[in-house]
Amino acid sequence: MIGRHEIEERERQTLAPYAMKAAGSRGRAHPEPEHPYRTSFQRDRDRVIHSTAFRRLEYKTQVFVNHEGDYYRTRLTHTIEVAQIARSIARALGLNEDLTEAVSLSHDLGHTPFGHSGQDALNAIVAGCEPKIEPTRFEHNRQSLRIVDLLERRYPEFPGLNLTYEVRESIAKHAQGSGGTGFPGIDVSTRPLLEAQVADASDSIAYDNHDIDDGLKSGLLTEEDLEEVELWGGARAEIRKRYPNLSAKESRIPTVRFLIDQEVTDLVNWTTARIRETRVDSPEAVRTAPLLAGFSPEFSKRRKALQAFLHQRLYGHWRVRRMQIKAERFLRELFMAYYEHPDQLPSEYRSLVEKDPAQKKRIITDYVAGMTDRYAQEEYQKLFHPFERV
Repeated sequence: MIGRHEIEERERQTLAPYAMKAAGSRGRAHPEPEHPYRTSFQRDRDRVIHSTAFRRLEYKTQVFVNHEGDYYRTRLTHTIEVAQIARSIARALGLNEDLTEAVSLSHDLGHTPFGHSGQDALNAIVAGCEPKIEPTRFEHNRQSLRIVDLLERRYPEFPGLNLTYEVRESIAKHAQGSGGTGFPGIDVSTRPLLEAQVADASDSIAYDNHDIDDGLKSGLLTEEDLEEVELWGGARAEIRKRYPNLSAKESRIPTVRFLIDQEVTDLVNWTTARIRETRVDSPEAVRTAPLLAGFSPEFSKRRKALQAFLHQRLYGHWRVRRMQIKAERFLRELFMAYYEHPDQLPSEYRSLVEKDPAQKKRIITDYVAGMTDRYAQEEYQKLFHPFERV
């Protein structure tokens, strides 16, 4: 059997000096015995996969709400695709793949139903609710940390998943550089580890390309629309050259695949150059260096043009906006119904409010944020449709 010590020794010998090794972890908030044949980061990955919050991602929106079709990305399939891209990048850069995967799989655990429109709705509600107590705003990465620290209940010895400091730190700093405040026990004044930076960049690569794929599949985007985008136009021309007999429908997936490869390759090359330039030689050096994982300036400009196109033509499409506005209404009315009449909450949450009325806003936020799209829609019907069984 290959034991944990052997795996940790292999990490020391084979990973880059700036990679975060499992043996160097700052550990867990609640001390536990080490596992005989899994490193601490492997255990973190497994704990995330087995969590309730991870399973709920299957029925949470990426762009299209689940009932709109079986083949569109959900928050779960998006998360798996992020982890796959991130592991490939981590391997190319000599980083810790297990840590990168654990961070990737946990980065969206705190997302609300209905995607970013749900997050925006909850943020507006929470900010406007009286009394002005924590949380004063809602952020999905903050909620992800709350889930893994407190809300998951899988172990009799402690609340949450008791993840290592490095995974918790990476969740807190997701998409924020070194920003954010109010993350318990986490130093937010430093940069994220390179593994976390790679997970964040992989998130961006995944949703850009897979949203294009779903947009084309849905008919909300057309090949003609995308031809004006330089990145897509170049990739499409290359695929036409390689496979001249493919129809437009048949060429969609090869073009998306080519785009992902382009983005990953540019990221690996530019990040490698940045690592050499800054001469980082340890995880601590990464924490004090400028952000290292990223794209070359020219490629970044082309990516921004693609993202601007998606915001205007896909995320701003009337069918998507109609569902976003509907989602905001769902969550706003659900939250206020529970806030004004907490006796409508399920018994578990009602008892929490009764024990600590000052935390009512926090408890209702946890409940609503944890809903899947389908569950939120069902709850809305039960609360507001007079002929629906409750």
